[in-house]
Amino acid sequence: MKISRLELISLLLAIAFSAFAAGWFLRGASTAQPVRVETEHLLAQPTAVIVSEAPIQPSGTPAAAETPAATASGKIDLNTATAEELMTLPGIGEKRAAAIIADREANGPFRVPEDLTRVDGIGEGILSGLIDLVTVS
Repeated sequence: MKISRLELISLLLAIAFSAFAAGWFLRGASTAQPVRVETEHLLAQPTAVIVSEAPIQPSGTPAAAETPAATASGKIDLNTATAEELMTLPGIGEKRAAAIIADREANGPFRVPEDLTRVDGIGEGILSGLIDLVTVS
C-alpha cells in the first residue's frame, strides 16, 4: 500500500492538530494556581491627639491668645503662630513674619509647609532651613 504525498501531508497535519489539541486541554491540569496577595489599605494615618487645658470661650473654642503655636513635637504651626513665634525661626524677621501672617489671612491656611514659598521673600533656600521646624494644622 502506497500513500500519496497529499495523504501524507494530511496525516501529518492531523497528528499535529491532535497533539496541539491534547496540549490545549491538558494545560489547565498542570499549571499552578495564581498567587493571591493580600494588602492592607490604611484609610487614615494615625495622628496624635493633643489635649489642651486652654480655657474655653463662650463660643466653644479655646482662647486664641492662649493657644500654643508649637505642637507636641516642638514644631511651630504656621496657621496659628503669632509674629513673635514666627520670628524665632531662622531667616524669619519681623518683615517676613508679618508677610506670613498677611498671606495666611489673605489666602487661607497653609495646607503643607511647602506653601511658605507663596509668601513674598521666602524661596527654596529659606524653606529648606525651615521645613524641619514648622508644621501645619
